[in-house]
Amino acid sequence: MKLIFLFGIPATGKLTVGQELASLTGYKLFHNHLAIDLLLSVFEFGSPGFVELREMIWLSVFRTACAEDIPGLIFTFATEATVRPQFINETIKTVSEAGGSVEFVELTCPIDQLRSRIDSESRRGYQKLTSVELFDQLHREGTLTSFPMPQPIFSIDTNQCTPAEAAHRITETLGLLTT
Repeated sequence: MKLIFLFGIPATGKLTVGQELASLTGYKLFHNHLAIDLLLSVFEFGSPGFVELREMIWLSVFRTACAEDIPGLIFTFATEATVRPQFINETIKTVSEAGGSVEFVELTCPIDQLRSRIDSESRRGYQKLTSVELFDQLHREGTLTSFPMPQPIFSIDTNQCTPAEAAHRITETLGLLTT
């Protein structure tokens, strides 16, 4: 299985680009808020149970997708202080031990553009960060880039292209077949 690991700070367009990429490739989209929103119905964000179960869900999905020979999966991810840094190594290990690969693609965008996107209608459909004030605070504190990520295959500035163009660049760079 090929795991396309889209990462970036909040509002860089990970979900939107992931949706476009899923449409192009036929890969399933497993965006991080599917697990987050599920767990927020029971646990406080960042609580020990939340952190443990979130990573357990993410890794279980990767493991099972590999076991069922799903050809590709798109995952969206934002580094932040409640994610344990070993999650990245566990992801790589889980997928590679099953014969798959993890392809890291970073989405970026200028901070002023991110600030204008934070409170968008599309973000309110999930329990995503929608407060500009909280975004600014977390950004100042370094919470949104709390640990280093592996070197991405490439980075895309989503302010310089549409989500569809970003998805096309990903398919071309990674040599993915389109549907």
